[in-house]
Amino acid sequence: MGKTNPTYRDTLSEFENEWSPYHRALRLEYQDHFERLFDQARNFADAGGIQNHPNPMTTHLISILLAQECRIANLEEQLEAENE
Repeated sequence: MGKTNPTYRDTLSEFENEWSPYHRALRLEYQDHFERLFDQARNFADAGGIQNHPNPMTTHLISILLAQECRIANLEEQLEAENE
């Protein structure tokens, strides 16, 4: 990525821009959550850049799913610790 292909961050930014009408149409209570998805996907930019998938959206969606999985696991750990 970079010289021959757009970078992960560039394609993620483009993906986010493509979905900006959807973002604007969301109720205000959901807009922050939508923005957080892309913030979380940026946390995996190093791995996404290495993957260099022919369809960058796949990598973006996997990054978002991974971030969600991490949040769920952290919440489960917190819940278990409180129940001990």
